[in-house]
Amino acid sequence: MRYPNTVSFKVSGRKALFTDPLTRIGGEKCSYSVPTYEALKGVADSCYWKPTFTWQILRVRILNPIRTRAESMRPLEYHGGNTLAIYNYLYDVAYQVEARFVWNMNRPELAQDRNENKHFFIAKRMIERGGRRDIFLGTRECQGYVEPCVFGEGAGFYDGAPDMPLGCMIHGFNYPDTTGEPELSVRLWQPVMRDGILEFPPPEQCPIVRRIRADTAAAFVPGRNFSLCDGLFEEEGGQP
Repeated sequence: MRYPNTVSFKVSGRKALFTDPLTRIGGEKCSYSVPTYEALKGVADSCYWKPTFTWQILRVRILNPIRTRAESMRPLEYHGGNTLAIYNYLYDVAYQVEARFVWNMNRPELAQDRNENKHFFIAKRMIERGGRRDIFLGTRECQGYVEPCVFGEGAGFYDGAPDMPLGCMIHGFNYPDTTGEPELSVRLWQPVMRDGILEFPPPEQCPIVRRIRADTAAAFVPGRNFSLCDGLFEEEGGQP
């Protein structure tokens, strides 16, 4: 289904680390084979973010072969000093992403900013400029680069490949400001890659949700932590 406020972009980088949390118990990290919904939502947020709406990732296309490379690291320990660890990165990654924004109905104080055309065209301009903030592919050391694209255009390594089940993966997190619930929870799903494409279910349709902890949403007060311009948000305004 094609939505009117849909944008497409290509994000690529020298390496990526979409961490499987099961590998972090011993202090080391190993990447999932493909990006998570939450990681791609973070890329979209880095291109253009406002608390008025939430980015919804519709699908991602894997362009390059899935390859990994181990690197020796010296991360900081919680109690000071360094330790030795092995991080398993994806390398030479490129993805086509299709996303749209939906209004955050849990923010009634921002209802005056629900102007679809304004946000759609600002988002497109920000994608053309490579994003408003730095793009990261999972972690800070994995720099990414964004550019506009037509989803499905060009050749992909997994075009015509058999279906590829990827096991149980993190889909993303439910935050209080987007769900209206006073808790933080994690969503899990079992993706299957078809022709190099992952179709993401909407967050509310994820089959497995686990509560992490109680939490509350940040409050937005007009004139204090977001900008107004003639009663409306600034067209090119910075992040509130």
